[in-house]
Amino acid sequence: MLDYHLHLWPHGTPASQPTLDELAAYCEAAAAAGVGEIALTEHLFRFRQADAVLAGFWDDDANLGLRASLAAYWKEHAHADLDVYVDAVLEAKAAGLPVVLGLEVDHYAGRMDRVAALLDGYPFDVLLGSVHWLGAWGFDQLGDPVVDAEWDNRSTESVWDAYTEALEELAASRVCDVLAHPDLIKLRGRRPAVPDEWYDRMAEAAASTGMAAEVSSAGWRKPMAEAYPAPALLGRFRKAGVPATTASDSHGLGDVASRSTDVRTLLADAGYDTLTAFRHRRAEQVPV
Repeated sequence: MLDYHLHLWPHGTPASQPTLDELAAYCEAAAAAGVGEIALTEHLFRFRQADAVLAGFWDDDANLGLRASLAAYWKEHAHADLDVYVDAVLEAKAAGLPVVLGLEVDHYAGRMDRVAALLDGYPFDVLLGSVHWLGAWGFDQLGDPVVDAEWDNRSTESVWDAYTEALEELAASRVCDVLAHPDLIKLRGRRPAVPDEWYDRMAEAAASTGMAAEVSSAGWRKPMAEAYPAPALLGRFRKAGVPATTASDSHGLGDVASRSTDVRTLLADAGYDTLTAFRHRRAEQVPV
């Protein structure tokens, strides 16, 4: 098994230079759960280099309240140094730890070319692509009253459509290798009565661009208490020939490789017997 989605810093906490001991502890926790390799995938927006290139994208949104909310969230988080992070993970690799170097890369509407230019030249093994905001609405920042209120201002279908459109643009950019938590938009438990249209579009987005789909236990920690993706969507990925990775989306040591046995069951039920590992952005299949 793999855990290909791990963060070093919980949201709302300062970034710090990762240490070899810290990364070794992540590997030990993963090994204890039967996971043989991990990917460190800190959020791109937490780095000052991203701030210099991408900050202010929220100003395209007409909603001043949402713009202020996302600007404050970004300012709270964008303090780490990308070069220091990369060097720390490379040091861990050189020391023989079973880690690969990654990032979680958000969708930036109309700006994915800037993201590609920013990341060019870094020795990443895997890049996760995710959608965490629609315009200036950071829809998964639960607990922010401005964000929470917006869930009641939009229909479920319009939210799913906007999310899927963003996911399609992200995939079409070919900047990333894996669609992280593909149906994240369900996290509040709101989904269309018949989500087939959106599931089909998500599967086609991955299949047409050669991306893998992430199977993540993180959804079990959210209000809807279901893994990402839903079994019906995972089945569509499998039918479309989309390979899979597995993940905990841990933001701290306690969730590393969480519920890996349950994730293995989801894979088996969908018909997967291999997972996709990455080296220098090149995919290779490994046994589940």
